[in-house]
Amino acid sequence: MSASGYMMEGDEEARRLDLKTVPKAVQEHALWAGLKPGMRVADLGCGSGKTSYYLNKLAQPGGETIGVDNAKQRIEFASSTYQDDGLSFVQKDIRQDLSELGQFDFIWVRFVLEYYRSESFDIVKNVTNLLKPDGVLCLADLDYNCLTHFGLPERLESAVRGMMTMVEEKANFDPYVGRKLYAYLYDLGFRDIDMHLAPHHLIFGELNEIDAFNWKLKVTSEGVKSVYKFDQYEGGYDEFFDEFKRAFEDPRRFTYTPIILCRGKKPA
Repeated sequence: MSASGYMMEGDEEARRLDLKTVPKAVQEHALWAGLKPGMRVADLGCGSGKTSYYLNKLAQPGGETIGVDNAKQRIEFASSTYQDDGLSFVQKDIRQDLSELGQFDFIWVRFVLEYYRSESFDIVKNVTNLLKPDGVLCLADLDYNCLTHFGLPERLESAVRGMMTMVEEKANFDPYVGRKLYAYLYDLGFRDIDMHLAPHHLIFGELNEIDAFNWKLKVTSEGVKSVYKFDQYEGGYDEFFDEFKRAFEDPRRFTYTPIILCRGKKPA
């Protein structure tokens, strides 16, 4: 695992994040969470900057959006790819002191906490310090991540579950963080908490290029960093990956993962 603690770190990660981000879903979820024109917005764990760009559109006129990410290469990608009035990017670790960023009306933390299983609540507690009284915090993450498939061969299903168990133990990844978000805001005393659940991965029929690219990198990273032995296969990880690729490309396969969103207001 990288020094940043981010399991998916790699040369193609900014591109993967960019391709899989759907602007319509981002905007619908942000509007549900309460993002309005004129707000000062923080997108924490901004990745490629695509999400920050569309959050900033909703904050106009009069708003400001700061995208924050720990990785220099993703901040460079974001700064060169997404430029807009009121939008800026800064490299910072959201586990550290962020007070120099100032105070925000709206904070967005999407697909971040899953990569920090042991620190996730502390991260939420830390970023809460950036919210103005009555400011909105929206947490969004997956549940049963990478675990909800139908149509996989039995040994492949067993290997995937074993791999994900090892990823939890060895790579600090949390496939079940989505179900924890409500308790995080509740325990921190947030008010007007609300929840929203929707499909994120919904894959059936012919596999499109974006899903193929995304899942290839996910399985490659998780398979290597889990240090799982893949004892179901004489050929180890390589044989596992070949079977996963064949099964995932089968149009009979069905895969889904729910995204859970939790919003709340910081007590005055």
